[in-house]
Amino acid sequence: MKQGNKLIIYMLMLIITLLWGYAWVLMKDALTYMGPFTFSAFRFGTGAATLLLVVWIMKIALPPKRYWKHLVVIGLLQTSTVFLLVMYALEFVDAGQSSVLLYSMPMWSSLLAVQFLGEKITPAKMTGLLMGIVGLFTIVGWDMWVGQPLEVIVGQLLIIIAAIAWAISNTYYRRTVSGLSQLQVSAWQMFFGTIGITLAALVMEGGDTIIFNATSIYYILFTGVLASALCFTAWFFIISKIDMVTATISTLLVPIFGLTFSSVLLGEEMTVGVLTGSALIIGGIVIATISKNRN
Repeated sequence: MKQGNKLIIYMLMLIITLLWGYAWVLMKDALTYMGPFTFSAFRFGTGAATLLLVVWIMKIALPPKRYWKHLVVIGLLQTSTVFLLVMYALEFVDAGQSSVLLYSMPMWSSLLAVQFLGEKITPAKMTGLLMGIVGLFTIVGWDMWVGQPLEVIVGQLLIIIAAIAWAISNTYYRRTVSGLSQLQVSAWQMFFGTIGITLAALVMEGGDTIIFNATSIYYILFTGVLASALCFTAWFFIISKIDMVTATISTLLVPIFGLTFSSVLLGEEMTVGVLTGSALIIGGIVIATISKNRN
């Protein structure tokens, strides 16, 4: 890969991890205005509408029929399953800790990439991945399940299941629809995923109160247009250009940004464990990236 292309990919990684990190704070606070499923329906409905409008303006044709079933599967996995589980769990789990648990995703993605994509994990990449995972557990605390209320433990487990679903989606994308443009994939998988979320919202929260004001509309627009439409399109571009292990390890930056924003905006505690874990994650990403460049 040319040096200029590498720089573009690294810049995209930094941008999407920064936006996703900030989005965690908004996702948590949005629960004061509406139910978790309702917010997700508005968020991804906005994201899907934005992407489909771009597709229409650019006069991009519909995907060939053979891809539709795969786009439905990706939408149900990456959009419906991941964010229904995460948003429900956010009612019980801190935003910072939630972001940490979801980004155990690189571990699951790496295992699936070896098994189903034939990728190889070099010793340096494995070192970087393990440092990142150790960093995650250092942040949340190795005793995170000790003395916790049952609903918090259930919420944490739901987020880990969401991380596995995201990892499966990444692998499924590479095996089935990587031949499509990233804009097509992002638009249509988000459209199908939004249908799943909307159905869940109508069933579970159909009669609940929804508060629309400047703040809640900002949350919907930011998470829908930037953190969803823009970031997931960029994400599909990244995982189509570089190996799964390197791409997913970079997402370990999201919890660091999420914890930083949570500390500044929500007053959540920034402990020594958080700082130590963050250092381990950054070190792991550096080791994995340097290894990739040398190879």
